[in-house]
Amino acid sequence: MTSLSIRLPDELESRLSLEARREGKPRSEVIREAIAEYVVRKERERFMLEVAAAASALARDKAARSEGHEIAEDLADEGLYDLVVAERLEDDPGRKWWK
Repeated sequence: MTSLSIRLPDELESRLSLEARREGKPRSEVIREAIAEYVVRKERERFMLEVAAAASALARDKAARSEGHEIAEDLADEGLYDLVVAERLEDDPGRKWWK
């Protein structure tokens, strides 16, 4: 495991120490958990931005929209209607496609 040295404002260090005592954990464990949660959140946000950008690009592409509609209709025909949005986006390409 890598060792890391950080500087914290006194107020934040006090709050960290209090939280560690409340949780019955070492401060380093609380810090590790906080960093892990932060990194996961940032990765998730970045991924969702990439998905939104890709969806936006596909929504502007008429052929891709048409193919997406065909896939959605096939899924609906197979009884998976609840997993797809049945409304077409052709009338409003800027409309959000997710529920």
